[in-house]
Amino acid sequence: MKALRPLLFVLLIFSLATLACSTFSNFTKATETTEPSKPSTEVPTEAVTEKPPKAKILFEDDFSDSGSGWDQWTDDTSTTDYLNGTYQIFVGEANWWNWTNPYLDFTDVIVEVDVENVASPIGDAGIICRYQDAENFYFLSITTDGYYAISKIKDGEEFQLTDDYPTTAIINTGKSFNHLRAECIGSNLTLFANGTELVSISDADFSSGDVGLIGGSYEDAGVDLRFDNFVVTKP
Repeated sequence: MKALRPLLFVLLIFSLATLACSTFSNFTKATETTEPSKPSTEVPTEAVTEKPPKAKILFEDDFSDSGSGWDQWTDDTSTTDYLNGTYQIFVGEANWWNWTNPYLDFTDVIVEVDVENVASPIGDAGIICRYQDAENFYFLSITTDGYYAISKIKDGEEFQLTDDYPTTAIINTGKSFNHLRAECIGSNLTLFANGTELVSISDADFSSGDVGLIGGSYEDAGVDLRFDNFVVTKP
C-alpha cells in the first residue's frame, strides 16, 4: 500500500495539472474577442450619364436690336418690322402673304420661334426655309384656328405639300402663344408645334437657302403676329 500512495499522488498531481491547463486554455479562448468590422469608407461610384451634345447655334435673334438684319418695311396696309423687342408681321389686306428674311444662307437647319397672335382675324404664322428668292422657297405654318400645312412656292406658284389642311388641338388658337419648330434636313421637311410633331413630308426641289418668317390672311384683313426668340441650329 505504501508503494501505491506515491503513485496515486503522482497521478492526482498529473490529473490536476491537466485539468488546470485545459481550464486555462478554455478560459483563454473564451476571453478572446473578435475586433468589430469597420464600416466601409468607400463611396459608391455613381453611373455617369453622358449628356447629349449641345446643338450648334447657327443664328439666333431675340429682336431686341433693330439693326440685326431683318426687313423693315411698312406701307398703307402691311408691316414687317421690329416692335418692342419682337418682330411684327401685320397683314392688312385680305388673302395676302407677308414674309421677312435675315439674308443668310444655310443647307440643313432646325428653326424654332415663338409666335403670339394679338388680333382676331384668322391667319397663318410660319417658318421659311430654303429661300431662294421671292418665287422659290418652303414654308411650314399653322393657322390661328388650329390647322397646319407645309407648302412650297415654286416659280411664283403656291403648292401645298401636305394633304388638305389637318387640324389639331395641340395648336393654341385665338389670341395666344405657340412655339413652332421646322426641320429642313435633306429632302425631309417636318413641322412641330409646342413640342409635338405635326407632319413630315419629302420634297427635293430646294436644298439650301435663307430662313425667315411668314404671316398670311384669309377673308378678313388685320392679322397681327409677334415673333420672338428665333433660333437656327445645325441638326
